[in-house]
Amino acid sequence: MTIMNILEIINLSVKYDAIQALKDINLVVNQGEIVTLIGANGAGKTTILKSISRLVKPEQGQIIYQGKDTTRCRPDQVVKLGIAHSPEGRRILAKQTVLNNLELGAYIRSDRLRIKADLEYQFTLFPRLAERRHQIAGTLSGGEQQMLAIARALMSRPQLLLLDEPSLGLAPHIVQEIFAIIRQLHQSGVTILLVEQNARLALENSDRGYVLEAGILKMTQKASDLLNDQRLREAYLG
Repeated sequence: MTIMNILEIINLSVKYDAIQALKDINLVVNQGEIVTLIGANGAGKTTILKSISRLVKPEQGQIIYQGKDTTRCRPDQVVKLGIAHSPEGRRILAKQTVLNNLELGAYIRSDRLRIKADLEYQFTLFPRLAERRHQIAGTLSGGEQQMLAIARALMSRPQLLLLDEPSLGLAPHIVQEIFAIIRQLHQSGVTILLVEQNARLALENSDRGYVLEAGILKMTQKASDLLNDQRLREAYLG
């Protein structure tokens, strides 16, 4: 079976003023994979996701999504092409209801019947959100807000989902719920590029991983091989 890449990053470099955040990053995500970015805080993981979704402007390099160069696309154009970003810190609309947040996640779409069906799908995937659909989002628990952030991203019907720190600050049993949903999304055909503080849990649920150190790509292997790498275990896996 031919493996098709959905995303290819070529020689990507990003600067924040005088700080070199990324240097010559080359990365591939294949159709149907979960790929995890591993690295310490400040290694550049979030910057890679922001570059893909065009929230950050690269200094140089290319981002190729399904054969199309998206390096100079606007963020809304990237969403229309099939990439959704669930950002670190959730960034939900705290003063809007759960339902309003989800509807705004479909802002690029005009297919009302399918939007309605997708809303019901999100409520099936996240039963807690169904119970709280008319609740103000800022009053949700941290775990519920994270579920809302993911569900809102899914409302654009992405083929590639960028997940930034989905378990950050959550209780262990909620983290397990979130990762069960990530596995379910993967099984449904969504390709996922994941940044996650819990490197062990992320790799246990991934196909491959990339290791970043100070904005430089140091290693890429199958997730199972990274889990068994002694140096990586000492540095990131505890």
